[in-house]
Amino acid sequence: MAGAIPYEEQRRRQVEENKRKLEELRLHHLSAAVREAAAKPSPAKSLKRKSRAQGEAGQDVPLRRSGRVASLPEQPKYRYEDSLAFEKKPRSTRKDLTNRVYATDEARDYTITKAEELQDKLGSDYPIFVKPMTQSHVTGGFWLGLPTQFCRKYLPKRDERIILVDEEDDESETLYLALKRGLSAGWRGFAIDHKLVDGDCLVFQLIERTKFKVYIIRESSYYE
Repeated sequence: MAGAIPYEEQRRRQVEENKRKLEELRLHHLSAAVREAAAKPSPAKSLKRKSRAQGEAGQDVPLRRSGRVASLPEQPKYRYEDSLAFEKKPRSTRKDLTNRVYATDEARDYTITKAEELQDKLGSDYPIFVKPMTQSHVTGGFWLGLPTQFCRKYLPKRDERIILVDEEDDESETLYLALKRGLSAGWRGFAIDHKLVDGDCLVFQLIERTKFKVYIIRESSYYE
């Protein structure tokens, strides 16, 4: 047992010495690799320096192209100034009012009076109201706001399709917006198809839950 202790101690020292030499050897190779990498120029930096040198010399730098697009024709190169020609010009938001024709006060009063007379003649069997036309109803925005009290009392509480039936029983579909209390999509087509103009006056008669009979008093009738 006494002889085994010096042997184990010698073996332990030998193992430690081997580990120390191994660590020194690894550090030596690692240090050499770092020095070699630092001395070798980076491919990316070399390419950048090469590109910069070619640019200073006034030469075009060739573009890298994959094999998939190599056979395609070269695309033209545009300068910044050339690209400005393709920019979209901003659209003017100003509406052209030169072609609008406004009704006279006399013609407007005439159509309203005639519409009210028709309203009385139609009676009270169905809910009814009179709506004079202005430019916002028949040009531009084509939005038709309806009387608030009428909407609250008779029309749906949510958005729904409403049918307009003219005096020849032709039907047109419109969209009623409950929160805004007016006719949106479809009203434009009705206004254009029936050639409505500023000064006309319409009588709306609710003949079903979502269907109006519409009577038109023309502004032009004042001059006839």
